[in-house]
Amino acid sequence: MPGEVEKTLESLGWRLPEVGKPLGSYVQSVRTGNLLFISSKFPKENGKLKHVGKIGREVTVDQGMEAARLAALGILATAKQAIEDLDRIKRVVQLVGYVAVAPGFLDAFNVMEGASEVFVKLFGDRGKHARVVQGSLELPQNACLQLQAILEVE
Repeated sequence: MPGEVEKTLESLGWRLPEVGKPLGSYVQSVRTGNLLFISSKFPKENGKLKHVGKIGREVTVDQGMEAARLAALGILATAKQAIEDLDRIKRVVQLVGYVAVAPGFLDAFNVMEGASEVFVKLFGDRGKHARVVQGSLELPQNACLQLQAILEVE
């Protein structure tokens, strides 16, 4: 039976993606004490990378925000795999976003709002977090964005 967070997620029309296998010698998440570190997630829909290229050139700001939302849902899917129930997330501590940007693009902060809004809508005040946004020249697989998170869990 889905918990409150998953019910809210469904009411917003969102769904958690499948968690793929790591592409190297790492794991999807690591828990130490009450902190859960989530490996980088890309904006995927139906298992395929969505919105490839640089934001400000091939990808619009709105598409970038959608990409950030998709990556945030990937974070949550990985968290659910690790702790089984998203209601066990006590706090979203930090998000780190890498945004592939075209030269001169200075709006990566707004692109990351797509991810931040997911956590605030689902968790309220405990979804408010510290955040780092870094513009990048290139990202793996020509992704427009990748996202990492640190969550406090029960």
